[in-house]
Amino acid sequence: MSEVLGVAGLARSFTQGGRTIHVLRGIDLAVQPGEIVALLGPSGSGKSTLLQAVGLLEGGFEGRIRIAGEEAARLDDNGRTRLRREALGFVYQFHHLLPDFTAEENVTLPQLIRGRDPAEAEQRARTLLTALGLDHRLDHRPAQLSGGEQQRVAVARALANRPALVLADEPTGNLDEATSERVLDAFLDLVRGQGAAALVATHNERLAARMDRVVRLHEGKLDDTNCY
Repeated sequence: MSEVLGVAGLARSFTQGGRTIHVLRGIDLAVQPGEIVALLGPSGSGKSTLLQAVGLLEGGFEGRIRIAGEEAARLDDNGRTRLRREALGFVYQFHHLLPDFTAEENVTLPQLIRGRDPAEAEQRARTLLTALGLDHRLDHRPAQLSGGEQQRVAVARALANRPALVLADEPTGNLDEATSERVLDAFLDLVRGQGAAALVATHNERLAARMDRVVRLHEGKLDDTNCY
């Protein structure tokens, strides 16, 4: 089976104060279906920039990005939006839940945008949240949930449309150690249970070691001894 993510020669730079700053310097990376890859590196190493590129969230990049068999460079804005909606799921350090909607509604809405039947979308939301131990919190709004519960809702939302690839940017970075472990357990179990792939940015060596493979990003370059 072909890779779910293929990146080749990815580069990003910008000019500041008359000086060119190279954030990404020719990144090559492949993620296989069902594989969970840790993107390890310190703050400022370019992890978020790489995820933004792979998530088709901004332009200005050089190189090739192939997601679920589609070349991103060949797509217009509508095509990139469709590919994000159909193939990608996102989990951020901060949950970014809609504050006026319940946990169940936050997980249901992305499915409705995708065009899913409302009853089926609600059932899937309940199934995911129950799998994450939140069956008793379905009708609670984000402000009524703990930080760990909010992030578990964000995980359920990311997986609601059965993406081929989940992109997670420091998904437990805003949580205490014990809560971080619980959220990561839930994330890994759910991603693996659905057969999805994931690219997870983190600076935490211990958390990275629990994933299938680790690639290290330093000063805009990947340690290719850990890459395919």
